[in-house]
Amino acid sequence: MDQMDTFGTSRAVAPASACTAVSTASSETTSNAVALTSHWANSETTDAVAAQVVRSTTVWKSTGRATDLSRHYIEGTEARPGSGSFTTVIRKVLKYLGPAFVVSVAYMDPGNFATNITAGSEFGYSLLWVLLWSNMFAILFQTLSAKLGIATGLTLPEQCARLFKPGVNRLLWCIGVAAAVATNLAEVVGGALGFYLLFGVPLPFGAAITCCISSAILALGDRGQRLSEMVIAGLVSVIGICYVIELFLVKPDWSAVGCGTLVPSLPAESLYVAAGMLGATVMPHVIYLHSHLVLVRRKPDREAMKEHLFLEKVDVLAAMNAAFVINSAMVVMSSATFYALGVAVETIEEAHKTLAPLLGNLSSSAFALALLCSGLSSTTVGIHAGEIIVNGFVGVRIRPWIARLATVVPAVAIILIGWDPVEVLVLSQVSLSFALPAAIIPLLLITGRRDVMGQFVNDARTAFTGWVVAGLIVLLNVALIVETLLGGFW
Repeated sequence: MDQMDTFGTSRAVAPASACTAVSTASSETTSNAVALTSHWANSETTDAVAAQVVRSTTVWKSTGRATDLSRHYIEGTEARPGSGSFTTVIRKVLKYLGPAFVVSVAYMDPGNFATNITAGSEFGYSLLWVLLWSNMFAILFQTLSAKLGIATGLTLPEQCARLFKPGVNRLLWCIGVAAAVATNLAEVVGGALGFYLLFGVPLPFGAAITCCISSAILALGDRGQRLSEMVIAGLVSVIGICYVIELFLVKPDWSAVGCGTLVPSLPAESLYVAAGMLGATVMPHVIYLHSHLVLVRRKPDREAMKEHLFLEKVDVLAAMNAAFVINSAMVVMSSATFYALGVAVETIEEAHKTLAPLLGNLSSSAFALALLCSGLSSTTVGIHAGEIIVNGFVGVRIRPWIARLATVVPAVAIILIGWDPVEVLVLSQVSLSFALPAAIIPLLLITGRRDVMGQFVNDARTAFTGWVVAGLIVLLNVALIVETLLGGFW
């Protein structure tokens, strides 16, 4: 347990087990330890307890025989967030929550809506396990990206600019910018579709409104990253609430849900749909972005960085699993309605139109609202990621509003041309499949270098897992690309 001294410094109070471990060291040690425990139990003043800790610590260390357990309680209080009182730990965790929730938006963007609805309507619950595995892959790479930023104080694009040859960086820059444009293409289309389905706003106007609102959210972020994090977290919460409503209305078969989540299976002709679900889940632009978002909370002290990384892992686990639940809810909703009734749904608009007669207007409205919030939040994140990519790889500092326009204007232009929204979503996913290795491979190379990462370098198990997962993702995305090209043009 921790208590606070008059300077606000957290100091550890040794539990009875630690006192027992060193009771044989000397009679003075035992006397001080017992007095300390009794003193704390009687809830005497904080200053007196802190003074007793200092005296006991001095005696314990002077014996030269204090156990590792006692040293942990005496010396390790600041490095581990779990050493404080419960309320202190909760406040500290909440302080560091945010970056992973921002990047999690990319894992529930309009592209995910399309792939999850298709998977559920065609194959029922059988592909839920793909989302579970994809979520584990995403946790791995987002944690590595965050670790890179915390350990080095630079973003992934900036580290690439520092370590790789100019020709390589120019190639990575081109691929990264293309990924940002493709990402914004899907996000803006999703926001525009949300406005259209909810309010009947034409797609070009809906796209313009989406860009304006997203720019306003980014402007809040310019005044403080925490503000934009809170807005995006609010939008994600709305998406989650909408799908709680959907699940309440559809009443799925939960035993089938559990089986589909835990038991891998690939029904006939489902391989490429599964690859599409994976390709829509691990997103290159937020791998770049995450290494930037952690910098605002970074402190250069080694112990502070250890604590920061630990808390960011908590952030990643909470955010990515929330995204997994929402994605799974999309598949479950589609399975329990469309698949159960034998209705094949291939587009977002078809799903919206079909839900109303099946489940009522509340269901279709919740679906459209979730899509709108997804489009707005993911467009914000996509534009921000584009800014980081444009500025990072080539070491050229471009004004934020120019960098943002450079990645969003092409997306709006394509919509104004009048391309079919479904074709636009497919195009964006294919482009992101090409771009994914350009984010994953440099990340694994850099985080595997001890001269860059120091004590935070990937261990052998992490490196092996990362390269195996990267190889699997690349192979599945190549399969998705080939299938899309052959199916779309031949």
